[in-house]
Amino acid sequence: MMLSPDQTDPELPWSHSDAESVLSDMKAGCMSEDLSTDAEGKSKALAPQPLTREEKRRRRRATAKYRSAHATRERIRVEAFNVAFGELRKLLPTLPPDKKLSKIEILRLAICYISYLNHVLDV
Repeated sequence: MMLSPDQTDPELPWSHSDAESVLSDMKAGCMSEDLSTDAEGKSKALAPQPLTREEKRRRRRATAKYRSAHATRERIRVEAFNVAFGELRKLLPTLPPDKKLSKIEILRLAICYISYLNHVLDV
């Protein structure tokens, strides 16, 4: 529903004729979230909400110690991965034998070689 500039919707906060009442409503909403009242009616600040599991994980991962340990683990993993490719490469027949192959070429050659060996066994 479209309203003309001189019409107001009573449910919208800016439809109040008094700007102070809008501000007071907004302040009341904000204050009710951050403060609670005790038995004597005095307002007091609420304790901060406990962190969720995801927030705790993000904070832990943001530390320099965690990032350094993660980088070290990743280097070790990649090195082991490269060693495994090197060992697989030694088992594959190529001409010349010392030809440098990429990882995808090693995998494709291994697939072809396994297929060839299966064919030889079936004959």
